[in-house]
Parts: sequence; structure tokens; C-alpha cells
Amino acid sequence: MINFIRSNKVYLVYLLLAIYWIILFIATSIPSEYVPSIGVADKFSHLFAYLGLSVLMYFTFAFQKKYLILKKYPGFFSLIIGSLYGIFDELHQMLIPGRSAELLDWIADFVGVIIGILIVKIIFMKYNSKIDIAEGKT
Repeated sequence: MINFIRSNKVYLVYLLLAIYWIILFIATSIPSEYVPSIGVADKFSHLFAYLGLSVLMYFTFAFQKKYLILKKYPGFFSLIIGSLYGIFDELHQMLIPGRSAELLDWIADFVGVIIGILIVKIIFMKYNSKIDIAEGKT
């Protein structure tokens, strides 16, 4: 699985991250009068949106070869960038009619980022050990 994603990273990771991030920005730029009210489920929307963002960022940082520091610490940089973008997004929503910045929304964003990072770490631990064994590494 990891090798398949790595070999198709341009379409499965890089391009997907760009499209996902654009859609996320557009979705949070829609005035509230056009967005249905979903109450508590709103926090889950934030959590899952940022979970997806962090998964894609982690894979992007892990598979790119230009910046070794990003490749070495993909979880750390996904956490920092995802968290900062969550803050930026909440502040940006203050400029959108009917929207506001909420601390609980940012906390849901942050938790989503952390869960996404943990999911990818588990995937890497599971599949990298199989890759190492197949390549004769121990």
C-alpha cells in the first residue's frame, strides 16, 4: 500500500492535497446564510476536515525529497502547519458574513490534525515493517 501511494504520489498525495486544501478554503469562505446549521456536528466536521488535511500533509512531507527536514519530521510539520492553518481559518471566518471565530472549532481542528497524524504513523509502522522484511532489512 505504501509503495503504491509513494509511486503515485503526484496524483494520490500532492494533487489531492492541493485540491483538498482549496475545497476546504472555499467551504469555510461561504457566508453562513448559505451553510446549513448542524450544531454539535459542526465540531465533527472540523475534526474530520482537519484529519483529512493532516493525513495528506503527512504523506506529502514524508514522500517529497526536496526538503529533508520535512521528510524527517512529517508529523511535527503536519501538526504545526495544520494547527496554524486552523487558527488562520478561524480568523478568516471573522471576515465572512454570519461566520465567527470559535475556540472550540480550532480545538476540533487541532484534535483532527493529531488523529490524522496518528493514523498515518500507524499505517507507516504497519507497512514499513513489511517493506523492510521484503527488502531483507531487519
